[in-house]
Amino acid sequence: MRKPTLSLAIAAMAGGLALGAQAQSTYQPQGLYSADDILDAGVYLTGNPDERVGEVEDILFDEAMQITALVVESGNALGLGGREFIVESGRFTLITDLENDGDAEHRVMLEASAEEVEGYPTYNDAWWAQARERSREAWMRTQEGAESAWQATQEGAERAWETTRENARQAWEAARDAVTPDE
Repeated sequence: MRKPTLSLAIAAMAGGLALGAQAQSTYQPQGLYSADDILDAGVYLTGNPDERVGEVEDILFDEAMQITALVVESGNALGLGGREFIVESGRFTLITDLENDGDAEHRVMLEASAEEVEGYPTYNDAWWAQARERSREAWMRTQEGAESAWQATQEGAERAWETTRENARQAWEAARDAVTPDE
């Protein structure tokens, strides 16, 4: 399944990429990365860096334009049968090599074994529906938490105001009684 590809530049973050993984390179970081350059990059296992697992088919972003996952098309590598699978942020790194002609070549390294990769979710309509539902539920929990926090803050402020007002009334009465002569 191929979703429309978002062609944009990915800003490098201090000490790492916005790809959710720490960048490693054989030269100084570029500072700015194009999604177009990373698409079709070769994907390899860190434990077997010479065996190509597949290539980056798509890059998935969340609402804040943060990379949440890569879609990897496996071909027939590792007996995966040519499927597309999801690799979440934090499970890969990007290595950038500068070639003799000055072009950059990107390689995505999976922090997984071949057996673990076999268990990665398949990228299909069912996965999209499930991912959207999880995102919606997370948003609802966040919204409910924010509403609850606001309500608690408002109630706390009202209690603080009432307590302050009562303490001020008592202090006023005590001060008045202290200066008023007994009759």
